[in-house]
Amino acid sequence: MTRYTIQRDDGVRDDIAGRVFASYDEAYTVLERYYGDLCCSDDREFYRIVEEVDASS
Repeated sequence: MTRYTIQRDDGVRDDIAGRVFASYDEAYTVLERYYGDLCCSDDREFYRIVEEVDASS
C-alpha cells in the first residue's frame, strides 16, 4: 500500500509535517491551503510530499 507523508525541508515536525495520507491529492490539498493562506512577504516553512511504499507488498 502506498502512503504519502508531508515533510518539512528542515526536518522539524509540526501540525502539517508528519501527517499521513492515502493519496497524493489529499496531501497536496493540505499544502495548497497552507500556501494559499500566506502572503508573499510572510515567513513560511517549505514542505514536500514524500511517497512511502510498503516493503511487504
